[in-house]
Amino acid sequence: MSAPDGHRHPTLAAYFGVFAALMALTALTVWAAFQHLGIWNTPLALAIAMTKATLVALIFMHLLYSPKRTAIVFASSVMWLVILFVITLSDYLSRSWLPIYTR
Repeated sequence: MSAPDGHRHPTLAAYFGVFAALMALTALTVWAAFQHLGIWNTPLALAIAMTKATLVALIFMHLLYSPKRTAIVFASSVMWLVILFVITLSDYLSRSWLPIYTR
């Protein structure tokens, strides 16, 4: 759909479609929380949460219809978050190597 100013915007059907998908994914999250999937509970919950976050960012925050610069800024912020997680996890996981933490 094109607005009078020439920019594209999501249609009302896209909003309702994303809403329905978010409700279905929420129901899937609740269902998965009561299942005994072993070590796969957390990865499944994170995958569902990332899917929901992607839908919200692309449609409700208009990232799908924004200029490419916005996508570059978004991608760089996600990359920075990954770097911070890697640094934090490398510190946390390497603590057992030091003798003062192995008591």
